[in-house]
Amino acid sequence: MAVHLEEPPLCLPAAGCPGPLGGPAAACGMSRLLGGTLERVCKAVLLLCLLHFLVAVILYFDVYAQHLAFFSRFSARGPARALHPAASSSTNFSRPNATAPSSGLPEAPSARPGPTAPVLPPCPDSPPGLVGRLLIEFTTPMPLERVQRENPGVLLGGRYAPPDCTPAQTVAVIIPFRHREHHLRYWLHYLHPILRRQRLRYGVYVINQHGEDTFNRAKLLNVGFLEALKEDATYDCFIFSDVDLVPMDDRNLYRCGDQPRHFAIAMDKFGFRLPYAGYFGGVSGLSKAQFLRINGFPNEYWGWGGEDDDIFNRISLTGMKISRPDIRIGRYRMIKHDRDKHNEPNPQRFTKIQNTKLTMKRDGIGSVRYQVLEVSRQPLFTNITVDIGRPPSWPPRG
Repeated sequence: MAVHLEEPPLCLPAAGCPGPLGGPAAACGMSRLLGGTLERVCKAVLLLCLLHFLVAVILYFDVYAQHLAFFSRFSARGPARALHPAASSSTNFSRPNATAPSSGLPEAPSARPGPTAPVLPPCPDSPPGLVGRLLIEFTTPMPLERVQRENPGVLLGGRYAPPDCTPAQTVAVIIPFRHREHHLRYWLHYLHPILRRQRLRYGVYVINQHGEDTFNRAKLLNVGFLEALKEDATYDCFIFSDVDLVPMDDRNLYRCGDQPRHFAIAMDKFGFRLPYAGYFGGVSGLSKAQFLRINGFPNEYWGWGGEDDDIFNRISLTGMKISRPDIRIGRYRMIKHDRDKHNEPNPQRFTKIQNTKLTMKRDGIGSVRYQVLEVSRQPLFTNITVDIGRPPSWPPRG
């Protein structure tokens, strides 16, 4: 009996299917799959190219329209304006970013506002960089050049403002002065860093009494108040400080408040205690309004003593009270020195203190007379030399 054997059918390659005639079926399927994938990739690339071309055409016609509008504006205004585009008071292109080609002439300033300076936040009530208790000594030599190197941020005339915040007040520090250069160097050495750490906007004014007549501290302070305001009318807080007093704690903030402030409440020469309840000497502070309310300081206290008590009386008589820091913070070191010549104790001071109520309206900031001889702006302070006259040869009224 004959056996019929069937041969397997041959696989004919599909169109685009590489391989020999009669290859396996799997190879043909793989070829079809690869061919379809390549076809889809080619179509996607073609679509992307077409899209890119369309975008380029749109941008080209947009720029062309801008230039066409620009040149048509010049032709409408006439040839004179076309030659001198800067003569136009304003340029208002149809699109905000449109620019004109350079004409070779200086360009007019852009009408668009430039970048504005950043608005600084208010300075904190409790500055974060304060140290607290300080070590104060007066034995190390203190050349002025060293003090200047230590305070590079202080501007000419002793002006400073914090770079990172806006203080609530502008402070003028007034120092009555004569022949105390040695003390002044120590004061500048210690006070400038303290005031900067307190984030104050301030200026330092040394009011130097000319000549060798009897010293008048309170009158010099009146002069400092007026002269500081002449330089900067924004001063609204005035700190009156003796040149030989340095605070021992930078938390004793040199600011003005709702009431007149007495800072130097615990000096080393008084055993770090307040000598008596009405003491207002050494370092004090008043706002501009408070100072004017008491008619400033008296002008008739020639020689040492009495003017601080008169000022205390003025404050009390106008219904204000003295504000003081904690006694642990209001500590001061005084530079030891002999009493100055021509600053002997005023023998009339006790009588005058008893008559403050009678004299304060006629004797004060409204009656001060002086002559400015020189204003010199030094790297760390402003020196104002003044002639404040001479004490009367007869006992003044009061």
